[in-house]
Amino acid sequence: MSLPTLHDHHRPLGSTGLRVSPLGLGTVKLGRDQGVKYPNGFTIPDDQAAHLLLAQARELGINLIDTAPAYGRSEERLGPLLRGQRDQWVIVSKVGEEFENGQSHFDFSAAHTRRSVERSLKRLETDRIELVLVHSDGNDLAILEQEGVYETLAALKREGKILGYGFSGKTAAGGLKALEQGDCAMVTYNLNEQAERPVLDYAAEHGKAILVKKALASGHICLAPGVDPVQASFELLFAHPGVCSAIVGTINPVHLAHNVATVARILGRP
Repeated sequence: MSLPTLHDHHRPLGSTGLRVSPLGLGTVKLGRDQGVKYPNGFTIPDDQAAHLLLAQARELGINLIDTAPAYGRSEERLGPLLRGQRDQWVIVSKVGEEFENGQSHFDFSAAHTRRSVERSLKRLETDRIELVLVHSDGNDLAILEQEGVYETLAALKREGKILGYGFSGKTAAGGLKALEQGDCAMVTYNLNEQAERPVLDYAAEHGKAILVKKALASGHICLAPGVDPVQASFELLFAHPGVCSAIVGTINPVHLAHNVATVARILGRP
């Protein structure tokens, strides 16, 4: 009996022209183990384990991979790991947040944005990144209205260095503002937190892309006995027509297969 996969469930990423799997692989755990909010500790996998995880994801029909400069060594590890298979992946990276010496700091200037994207292209060993999102510090509207980051991303898109851009924010107001010009908003949406739902509604009405972060509440979810939290979480997400894909940052092969099987079952229902 073959495992369920997501190969038949790829969907448009808004109006970017890209098609993505409904689950994306988050890669913070490939590069950073400090200052991350997970209920259990973990060890960053070595290259062989990371290679096997990516191969498994691909076999299960996942083609979306999410990384960021703030994820420690994630981007520079992915470059070599994806050699020879770059065209099979849709890569999402970020700008704005840097993580050094155990601390985050933020820079949303035009100069830093361009420098950051050029550095990501080198690290990822690629000539384009499909989607670059602004890694917000929470001051969503101030970033969008007062900084040079969005104009610079629009210019990088015109130059073909990125194929789409958007915003990973913390507020509904920020997400809505970001979608006026941008292609995508990454929002928190799960069984515990639904304040950004208006962003999903707007995206569904205007053909914009939504990626969901913290879909499983970063592993913190608590439900009644006998309720599968993974299934309940994904049922909530995929009931909304605005959701393109949920980014889940697992490095556990069993969890990955279970997540894929759950989503395939939900999306395969008549």
